[in-house]
Amino acid sequence: MLAIEIRFPAGKYHATPWNRQVNEGAVEWPPSPWRILRALISTWYHKLQAEIDEETIRKIIEKLGALPQYFLPEASLGHTRHYMPLYRQATTMVIDTFAAIEHESRLIIEWPQVDLSIEEISALSKLLDRIGYLGRAESWIEARLAEGPQVQANCIPLKDDSSLQGGFEGIQTLAAMPSQEYLVWREKEVEARVSRRLAELGNASKLKKKDLDKIEEGLPANLFSALHADTGNLKKAGWSQPPGSVWVFYARPRSSFEVIPRAAERNLTRNNPTVARFAVASQVPPRLTDALSFSERIHLALVSRSNGSSVFTGCDESGKPLDGHRHASILCESNLGLGKGHRGEITHVVVHAPMGFELRERRALDSLTAVWGHGGHDIQLILLGVGQPEDFAGFDESKGESPMLAKSNRWISRTPFISTRHPKATKTGVPKLDDNGLQIGSAEHELRRLMMLNNFPAPISVEPVPSTDLAGHETRWLKFLRERNHGNGRREASGYGYGFRIKFPEKVQGPIALGYGAHFGLGLFIPDSP
Repeated sequence: MLAIEIRFPAGKYHATPWNRQVNEGAVEWPPSPWRILRALISTWYHKLQAEIDEETIRKIIEKLGALPQYFLPEASLGHTRHYMPLYRQATTMVIDTFAAIEHESRLIIEWPQVDLSIEEISALSKLLDRIGYLGRAESWIEARLAEGPQVQANCIPLKDDSSLQGGFEGIQTLAAMPSQEYLVWREKEVEARVSRRLAELGNASKLKKKDLDKIEEGLPANLFSALHADTGNLKKAGWSQPPGSVWVFYARPRSSFEVIPRAAERNLTRNNPTVARFAVASQVPPRLTDALSFSERIHLALVSRSNGSSVFTGCDESGKPLDGHRHASILCESNLGLGKGHRGEITHVVVHAPMGFELRERRALDSLTAVWGHGGHDIQLILLGVGQPEDFAGFDESKGESPMLAKSNRWISRTPFISTRHPKATKTGVPKLDDNGLQIGSAEHELRRLMMLNNFPAPISVEPVPSTDLAGHETRWLKFLRERNHGNGRREASGYGYGFRIKFPEKVQGPIALGYGAHFGLGLFIPDSP
């Protein structure tokens, strides 16, 4: 028996299956037998040709062409989004999906029926020592020959007549043909190509030498050469799969991607993150005018996933509301800078909790991938990261920055402010005024009161604004949903929406969300200008 163990020091494994597109978000797990053989050949070709002769590497590859079995460590799926530059300052979004793996965990690859000579074992050990990555270049690995008894394999090849056991799923992956089988396949493929070429030429009885040579050159002479083929060139030449490869089925545990990434398992006791930012994707994305309803759906999902964490419910274990409004606010963005937001749709969501996210809340955030949307169009949520407001803050939306988290001394309403109090008047209907001449309980008076309670500096000026700009259209506050479907938040009876432009004497850090529904996207302000 031969076994190899692989560790992932960076805690990530990036590799896209042959028949999938990179933006589909699929990860080749386990690494395919085809990929493993190519990695060994590449390492030999670039690093060890002077130390290992070609005959030895050919023998190793031929023996390792047998289907291996795997022990898959606990893992989970994660991804990031990158905006790659194109021509004329344009960008394109690339999704980088990966398997997140504890860096001390080991992937075991076993060939139960394979035995190598002492010379071949020495050569293979050198190859494994020199392999720096597997799959994408950022998939750093440490590989070596396994020593002693190994754990029981949990991912094994499926035979044609075998059935899946409970708790397992069938996956398709790419492997290499046996060397002799490849030669037979190649001979038949040459004959087929010759026949097609003769049919194209019509009256010719046989092909010219240059035509025969061209056909021969188009097919690798042996399996070892086939494993050298460049993937890009193969796809450009129209190959649906590499010559010399076959699709095989493996039985893999259904729970292969159910574990939370290691980053979420750390003991979060100091400097807990207070912000989680999501990107929003859907065939029918919600508009910012529906921010209240969308935020409620996210809130319900987070409460469920966290088993009622007070960070998301805003209440203690007895159901009593927490003091200080330090629990999570769910705030929606509609940004134009990334080529989105052209209909005023929600492009990002920020979950902001000044009390911080601990392990329980981090697990809930990590597991939140979608909420239901109207008409059967589910809304996908992609966690971009967690941290502090300044980690995401900025005015350049084209770089993925969030203006609502930036610092500014000028702020303007983005969603309507809903007062939580009624305007006060005497029995004869005369408005009751404060020392500054504002009617007590009016929208502006209530806004100033809430700013003081939330420790914002006293504003220099507060001016009313009638609307906000959504994708070039002035959208009045009455167009926004202004009443929650769930909960009993206090508000002015009319629920009328107001907007304001605020100027502070100094720059203040966002987010700023005040009034009724402030934890669900209402009363949100954004910088008026950088």
